[in-house]
This record gives sequence, structure tokens and C-alpha cells, in this order.
Amino acid sequence: MTCEINGKTTGKTTGKMTGMVPRYALYFAPAPESALWRFGCTVLGYDAATGQDVAPAVPPGKTLVEWATATEAPRRYGFHGTLVAPMHLRAGATEAAYLEAIRQFAGQQAPRSAPGLKVQALGSFLALTIAGDAAPVAELAADATRALSPWRAPLTDADRARRLASPLTPRQKQHLADYGYPYVLEDFRFHMTLTGSLPEPQRADFATRLAADFAARVPPNPLAVDAVSIFRQDRRDGRFRIIARIALAVRPSSHAEP
Repeated sequence: MTCEINGKTTGKTTGKMTGMVPRYALYFAPAPESALWRFGCTVLGYDAATGQDVAPAVPPGKTLVEWATATEAPRRYGFHGTLVAPMHLRAGATEAAYLEAIRQFAGQQAPRSAPGLKVQALGSFLALTIAGDAAPVAELAADATRALSPWRAPLTDADRARRLASPLTPRQKQHLADYGYPYVLEDFRFHMTLTGSLPEPQRADFATRLAADFAARVPPNPLAVDAVSIFRQDRRDGRFRIIARIALAVRPSSHAEP
């Protein structure tokens, strides 16, 4: 099943009309009606399905300004878990053709599930991570990375230099060369970012408050990764927005049993 969010896809992009080339990302985004989606959107203050700001759920003891500053960086991307990192399409590729490739990929994938989520510090930022075996979701991300890599345009010199400015292992540098992103395959870790970089002790304080809010608002159910969402960023300094949500469903064999 495909759910088009912003109307019929034509293959033309807003980014081209504004003199900018759009970027596309394949993310996991919870169903828009779910408690998890509402939690993430109100933490960030932005709903990537509607493209609208939402009233942020500011934890007790924090001001609106403090919270808006802490969540500024992830707000631009919307609430998500990365499967394939943002990329420009290769020369000659259209949005419509890329969406069709993702539909074909999703139609060959079974839904994944994982234990529930927890608030955790990843370096200097806070995110929701899988509390237990994350291998099924990592396998989906690896399959998507390999399947969709031919659609990716080469990195610009600026993007390559920006990535190489971070400390990367030799394997991560090879991933960057092969897939345009260093944290894939063996180096992938599923997470749903909640804040930007935070200093200690602010990070620990925010983690405690977010964990309490998450426990109060989101039922402790397993994570069901049953669809993938395509996010588009029309301008490099703009926000990402969902343009389609596509269910994972292994297609039945067209051959009759003997």
C-alpha cells in the first residue's frame, strides 16, 4: 500500500523551480495517528507529515526558548529513524522513478519488529534507540542502502569534506566512498533523534525529563517497522517533509504450487 502525502507525483521537483536540487531520504516514520509520532513531533515542534509547526511539549522546569534551542537541529529533518541518509538523485533520475523503485523494494520486504524504545545519549545528543535486538531493523537498512545506492548522485566536494572532517574509521571512509554516508551496514545504528548537541550536565537533565515524558505518553509496545517514508528537502536550508509512506509487504509468488 502506498500513501501519497502531498498529492500526485509528477517527477518534477519544487527544488528545481527554485534553483535548488532537492534531497531525498528514506526514513522510518511512525504512523501519523500513533502515540509515538505525536510524541516525536511535539518534542521537535514540527510535523513532517503536514509540514506545519506544532506546539512543543516543553517538560516541566524548562522554558520554551531552552527547548526550542535544544531541538533546533533535528527539527529540520522531522521525527524519523534513518534507513537511507539524505541524498541527491543521480543525473537523469526523476522523483517519480525513484518512488517507483522504493515501491518495488518495499513490496519485497517483510515488516520488521524490535523491542521497545528508550531515551539514550548518543555522543552529545539524545535519541530514542531500540532497547534490545536491533538486527531486524539494521538488516532492512542495509538492504535499502544497497538497493537504492544506484539512484544516488556522487557527493559534492563540500559534502565529502564535511564528512571527512569527522573522525572516521577506515571502514567508514570506505562506506562514504561506496554509499555516500559513513554510518551504514556494520556501522549502522538505528535511532530517532530528539535533540541537538547538548553539554553536560544539561544532557543528563534533558534525558531524565524526556524519558519521563516518553514513558507517560507512549505505550511500552514493540516497535513495528511496517512502512518506509520518503522525505524530501526542497532547499538545503529548508525542512524535510514526507511525500509518501509505503507499506512493507512481501509480494506473493506469481507461480502456483506444483
